[in-house]
Amino acid sequence: MTQTSDNVTWLTQEAYTKLKDELEYLTGPARTEIAAKIAAAREEGDLRENGGYHAAKEEQGKQELRVRQLTQLLEHAKVGEAPAEEGVVAPGMVVTIAFDGDEDDTLDFLLASREYASDDIETYSPQSPLGVGVNGKKVGEDAEYELPNGKKATVKILSAKPYTG
Repeated sequence: MTQTSDNVTWLTQEAYTKLKDELEYLTGPARTEIAAKIAAAREEGDLRENGGYHAAKEEQGKQELRVRQLTQLLEHAKVGEAPAEEGVVAPGMVVTIAFDGDEDDTLDFLLASREYASDDIETYSPQSPLGVGVNGKKVGEDAEYELPNGKKATVKILSAKPYTG
């Protein structure tokens, strides 16, 4: 599980290992593969009109960006579970909210970073407008957040429970 607070990212051992393996692949075999693609494309001649060369260079740039993201994430990671207090919204919690106080119009979501997004449950980042609005709120409290159009919306916190996967 991925959770962030005070510049610390909490990861389960499984998530840490998965991200570390991805970083090792990107800095090892993937770099070798992309370098070979660039070299092969360069040998085709005129670089100004060489689509394969430009595509390989773009892929290399995206790959290096991901390497930087993973490096920074893992540098600030702590393995284990962040303390979670049931009833208070925090990263790693499954939150149920009601829109405009209507307890029939609800949404359940996991408050966690995108590295932990799952098909099982909708995930909102703690840095998203909704995530910022609900983070730290207690069950029963109202939370306000900004909509994309600049208007404010209010939701009521119905529950906050630690995510169990």
